[in-house]
Formats: sequence, C-alpha cells, structure tokens
Amino acid sequence: MRQLVIDTATEALSVALFNGDTCIAHFHGLIGRGHAEQLLPRIAALPDGGRADRIAVDIGPGSFTGVRVGIAAARALGFAWNVPVTGYSALVMIASMARASHNSADPITVALTGGHGELFWQEFSPGTLEPLTALLSTPIAELASTLQAATVYGSGASALIAARGHGTAHSMHPDASQFGGLPSHHILPEAKPLYGRGADAVPLKDRMARS
Repeated sequence: MRQLVIDTATEALSVALFNGDTCIAHFHGLIGRGHAEQLLPRIAALPDGGRADRIAVDIGPGSFTGVRVGIAAARALGFAWNVPVTGYSALVMIASMARASHNSADPITVALTGGHGELFWQEFSPGTLEPLTALLSTPIAELASTLQAATVYGSGASALIAARGHGTAHSMHPDASQFGGLPSHHILPEAKPLYGRGADAVPLKDRMARS
C-alpha cells in the first residue's frame, strides 16, 4: 500500500511517498513562503505523480496559510483518487523525530514558531510520546520565564533558548519522510485543522467597533 505524506504547516515544505513502511521518495526544504505554488509540483515529481492509496497531512499547529494549503491539497487529491485522508500534529511529528536523540527521562519539549511573538509548545513522554501538557500558544518572554526544560526541539527552540539565556536548542521542522516513526494512535482519522490559537484576521464588526 502506498501512502502520500504532505507537510506544509511550518516554513518547511515536505512531501514523501511510502510503499508500506519504506519511504521511496521525498522532498524536504525550508522555503519560508510559497507553499501553495510549490506543493503540487513537488508532489507531481514523486514516482507516479505521488499517486497513493491513502494520504496523511500535517494539520498544525503552525502557519495558518500553510496548514490550509496542505489540508486543501490533501483533501482535493483524496477526492480525486477516492482514497482516505488522515491527519497528524506538527508537534507530535517533531517529538517523534527528537525521540531517537533524546537521551533523558525528561519530557520531550517541543516549541514551534507561532504568530505575534508567540510559540506553540507541548511536552511529551519520551517513551510513548503521550502528551504531558496541553497544546498552548504563549508569548516567548512569558514562556522563557516559566518553562525550564533543559532541551527544546522545534522551529521555535532557538528563540526560546535565546530569550531564556540557558539550555540547548535543536532547531527542527516536521519532515514528511519521518512519518513512519509516528505511533499509529497519533494518526487521526480526519484531517481537521489544528490552528492552536485564534485567527489573525479580525471580523469587520469588531474592527468597526474599535474605530
């Protein structure tokens, strides 16, 4: 069974094609912006145009635009190919990637770049990857004063450690080729967006009320 994995929730654009548990082709690059323009050509460049029996997509948290682009593409391909579309969390993916090098009984702490000077963050059990905290979006300065994890993983790790002045940061972005390491119970049956905070856009009635 072939599975296509799509990840556009962060600055990275990442796609991978699996045959069973084996990744047979992938692309992973930090592109910043332009996910909408580059995603479908990257999928098309995979063997057989990325055609698969099922699709998995990163549902966030992360960039609002990136999350929407990935989910929209996954749903469109799922409809066109008549295959199921599942989802997974960006934070869980980073925790799974970090587990191999996390030589400690301490929780795996993941921080991803959010919006408005905030970080998405969550802690996981190093053994089972079960969440030990809720998903939160917290201003960097506030998180630096309260979160004392010695090691932090993710795209927001460096900003947090710099603000705090101590600890070790491992900058990481979700990589679709590492999807095989995710425990099956972290793969969600539906691809619903996990934004992690309120929308950046302000409704018209609220903007008028402020003026």
